Formats: sequence, C-alpha cells, structure tokens
Amino acid sequence: MNYTLHQLKVFATICEHQSITKAANDLHLTQPAVSIQLKKLQDQFEIPLTELVGRKLHITDFGEEIALACKRILREADTIKTTMDHYKGLLTGKIKISVVSTGKYVIPYFLTAFMQKYPGVEISIDVSNKNKVIEGLLKNDSDFSLVSIIPENIEVDQIDLMDNELYLIGSGKFDGQNLGLMDLQNLTLIFREKGSATRSVMESFLKQNEIKISKTMELVSNEAVKQAVNAGIGFSIMPLIGLKNELQNGSLKIFPIKGLPIITKWNLLYSKNKQLTPATRELIHFISLNKEKVVEEFFK
Repeated sequence: MNYTLHQLKVFATICEHQSITKAANDLHLTQPAVSIQLKKLQDQFEIPLTELVGRKLHITDFGEEIALACKRILREADTIKTTMDHYKGLLTGKIKISVVSTGKYVIPYFLTAFMQKYPGVEISIDVSNKNKVIEGLLKNDSDFSLVSIIPENIEVDQIDLMDNELYLIGSGKFDGQNLGLMDLQNLTLIFREKGSATRSVMESFLKQNEIKISKTMELVSNEAVKQAVNAGIGFSIMPLIGLKNELQNGSLKIFPIKGLPIITKWNLLYSKNKQLTPATRELIHFISLNKEKVVEEFFK
C-alpha cells in the first residue's frame, strides 16, 4: 500500500458528498484532479471502492469501510500536528460544528472572540436541518451540534447558551391584530420541512391546542418562510432570533396569541464518548466562561 493523506482526504470527501463534483467544490480542486486521486487510490485495491449506476456515483460496501478508516487516519494525522503545536505552545486544530438552520443567527457570536484569541484553530460550520445535524453528531462527523431541542436516547453533554423564543409571525401589511387560537384554523400556516426543529415545535403547539389546519404550505428554509409571510401568503410560528431586521423595518410583525411565545433552549451538544482535542476542550471552556457576556452584548 502506498496511499497518501491527500488521496484519503479526497476519497473521504467524495463519500461524504456522494459526488465527485461536490467533492471538488469542497476541496477547491478541479473535477479531473479529484478523479485522478480517486483512481490512484483505487489502483491499490482489488475490490471496487465506487461504482457508477447510470450516471450516479455509488460507494460500495467495501468503499464505505475504507472511508471510515480514512476518517480515522486523517483524525490521527491531525492529532500529530496538534500535539506538535501543543509542545510549541500553540493551540491549533480543526473543529466542525453542525448547526440547525436558525442556529446560523446564533453560533457566530459565540465563536468570534475564540477565533480572535486562537487564530490557529480552524472552525467549519455546516448548516442543515435537525435530523441531519444529530446524525452528524452520532456518526462523529461533527465535533459539536447546535440545536434547540435535545433528542431523546442520545448520550451527550451540553452547554446551554440562551433562550430560543418562537412567536406567531405575519405580514406587516395585515390589519387584524386580535387573533385567537381558533383563528389559526382559518389561516394559511407556513411550515418548515420535515426534520426541522421549528416544524416540530409548531406541530406540537397545534396538537396540544387541538387546532386543525385546513391550509398549509411547506418551505425548506427560514428565509423562504419569511419571504412567504412577508408576501402575505400566510402566517408561521418562527424563532425571534432570525427576525430582527424584518421586525424593525415593519415588513413582519408579531401577533400575540395565547400559549406563545414557546421557549426552548439553544444547546451546544457534544458526545459523552468523544475524545476531546486541546482545541475542542478549550472551546468548551471558553464558551462556558463567556456565554453570558455574549448574550448580554448581542441578544438582550
């Protein structure tokens, strides 16, 4: 065997995206360059790593096993560099944080001071819905996950960051102010896609209050929901955290209603069994120490 770390990284990225094109974009390489590295790695195995079905790339079972080994080797290689930097008195390393879509309005403020203090630490943020965020944590693809609802039957430690408040939101052009719970049955309600924590909270609220909805719309991002509400299509129950500009300019407004706001917590999760690096340990310590200051400065 004569593979290189670069080949392993390329293959692991291909498996992550199930696509050479997406892997090339992620690695900032050309597609031919990625294909060449894949072929060089494949040449060292008698069993196929990938196969083409139609025009779609599939990872074989053998390839999946090799991909897991690649990730372990790459992590160990990072550990070697981190250990050397530690002995030189530097804090370095890579941290990957998976974030639910609304969390993109939250997490940057808790990272800014840390990144300024430790410029040698590389932090990447992956934004997705709740199900994929938790899956990344379970598969150890992410070091941390930011969620507003902690799933059951998962062993994690957590840092409580701040409250997450959800209100009924409508267009600023809507004249009616005194909406009651039963009025929701006659409105078009706009939902996030299945797997979204915001959708789960919204559905639970409607179920608890025995509200049956006749008209709905489903959209795949908070930005899309905001645009639909702003256009007057309907109403939605949304986290306050991503609505600051729209509420200030009057394009959206909050409609008080019994039982709202719903308050959950923004939590930064990490697996109880995870082997923490110096960088991840320091991030936990740093955020725990400074979170109240961040909330006071940016979110009060």
